[in-house]
Amino acid sequence: MTKLPEVWLRGPISGIEAALQPVAHALLQAAEEVPTLLRPLHAGQLWAAPGGAAPIGFHVAHLTGSLDRLFTYARGEPLSPTQQTALAAERTVVKSHPPLSQLLNEFERVLERALEQLRTTRPDSLHESRGVGRARLPSTVLGLLFHAAEHTTRHAGQIATLVRVVSSGTSAR
Repeated sequence: MTKLPEVWLRGPISGIEAALQPVAHALLQAAEEVPTLLRPLHAGQLWAAPGGAAPIGFHVAHLTGSLDRLFTYARGEPLSPTQQTALAAERTVVKSHPPLSQLLNEFERVLERALEQLRTTRPDSLHESRGVGRARLPSTVLGLLFHAAEHTTRHAGQIATLVRVVSSGTSAR
């Protein structure tokens, strides 16, 4: 099997504005890497907290929830009651331990919705002001989308590192 170059080295993503290509590249890279990293894990590995680090399962849930919230703010919308409930559940995910299949399904659903939003984001809207959170902290459409990409990449990296830690010297159960 030939290994493909990273997404950003494969050229532009069709239907995505040039200014948003880095966002799309980052999200698509995470879409390829995260499920591949997670599928071999068993529940004990998914929820292990080596050295007191947040478990892999938390990073997946937080990456997914944050991506959804940041893209909602980029649309200029407040969080829905469903998103508020999901945010509260995200805070206790380390205790509830949802199964990997649920975490992956939600991640893939949110990521696909984010990519669709990128396809429909107008270039002339990128510098429009947007408020973030209840305090309506100042940002822009572009700022929110780039932060969503950066945040997703950061957590994907943490997931990759933690997978190596929890997989070393263990076998899948």
